[in-house]
Amino acid sequence: MKKNALNNASNKSKAKASKLRIIAGEWRSRQLPIPDIEGLRPTPDRVRETLFNWINHQIPGAVCGDLFCGSGALGLEALSRGAKHLTFVDNSRVVSQQMTANLSTLGATNANVIAQNAAVFLDTVTPHAMDIVFLDPPFRKGWLGQIIPLLEKGWLADRALVYIEMEKEAPLPELPMHWSLIKEKNAGQLVYRLFEVSK
Repeated sequence: MKKNALNNASNKSKAKASKLRIIAGEWRSRQLPIPDIEGLRPTPDRVRETLFNWINHQIPGAVCGDLFCGSGALGLEALSRGAKHLTFVDNSRVVSQQMTANLSTLGATNANVIAQNAAVFLDTVTPHAMDIVFLDPPFRKGWLGQIIPLLEKGWLADRALVYIEMEKEAPLPELPMHWSLIKEKNAGQLVYRLFEVSK
């Protein structure tokens, strides 16, 4: 009996871990499946809540990009709170297929999903200026050093906000002079920051 109870608890834990809950907005409390793949780290609820408290007034009508979307937690939260359009980018086809399915479930027509390496996407697609960019790349891969210079090639609107989530022990890559740090906080092993970009 005890073994079965432990197995049931384990299964419930796994089931819970494979769902994403939207915190606020049009889809508040909706739960959506996320892929069970190695390295996928949905932004923790309390971090998301802090971030969206920071940017809540800028979201309505904003054009946004979630460039390492993974579970889609950040982009979906922004859409739920009134973002005008969201571009989700992820190199994993499994992630991209699940994002497409989740958007369909929500009836969201103001988003597109790109199954591509974020650096390749930024370097090869004709840029469109975004108001808010979410960057939560896989840890310890050096992605930010590649992505930040590419964002400078026409992807950022004046006064754009760039959110960066990264491992606490890693140094922040060198940033352009016109990127101003406006918020910063730690949570466990990660640090998250919000920058404003002026032209």
